[in-house]
Amino acid sequence: METLGNKITLNLDGNAEVNVKGFIAPIEYTKRSYHVDWDELANLRVAEPEKQYPASVFQAFLPQEPVSVGECWQIEEESALTLLQQLNPRPQLDLEIGGEDSYGLWGCLRAYNNAFAEILFRIHAEFVLEKGWFVPSQFAGYMVIDRLKKKVVAFKMHVPEATLNFDVRWRIREGLRAADAGFCPQMELHAGAQDVLQDAKFTEAITQEEALRALMLRFYKSARINWVPLEEALEMAPAEQKPIHALLISGPLLDESC
Repeated sequence: METLGNKITLNLDGNAEVNVKGFIAPIEYTKRSYHVDWDELANLRVAEPEKQYPASVFQAFLPQEPVSVGECWQIEEESALTLLQQLNPRPQLDLEIGGEDSYGLWGCLRAYNNAFAEILFRIHAEFVLEKGWFVPSQFAGYMVIDRLKKKVVAFKMHVPEATLNFDVRWRIREGLRAADAGFCPQMELHAGAQDVLQDAKFTEAITQEEALRALMLRFYKSARINWVPLEEALEMAPAEQKPIHALLISGPLLDESC
């Protein structure tokens, strides 16, 4: 994806603080009822419902160099882990469950004007439980910066809703891990006013879908493939004189939900 031309610098006032609220709702569903049978999963709750952070934690989500709209950069690991500890005390970024494409922390400048800038980000992480691992599909989010006051005016990091939005491994005994996947209706951190950009007009911007795709491409090579339905492939193959490579999969290719 091409980036737009003008570059801007994003900085925060080092003396500012950000109050963040955290939520984990009870798990509603797992395919094998582990959320009922495994007490640790049944009682999964937010570690700290509310916490104050220095601006430096959020500065680490911003690029160190000037960036253009659509440009991506890596987020600093330590600050991401600091925030994730508000949800659960033992987050880790090197996933016990997942492949080579599963690792990463990326931000993308989606839009800006003279007053505000909005970044979208995507982080892959898991929580180490006493008897296993809890792996959200992803942590998606956004941050809105007041460019004049150099303050965070909105922030959200959450696990997106989906039929299945987490994977889990239960260490039943030494050498035996049982797998399951399920749905948690709310797992998030947020701060500030979530509708601050509702009527904003931007100097430069890309759509949310374009920014999310730019972030996804930082993780999964499979996202670069032009997938088509089988019926369409059967029509295209003779016309283009190409073989058909068909795949049948039981889970998503583009997140860590199973």
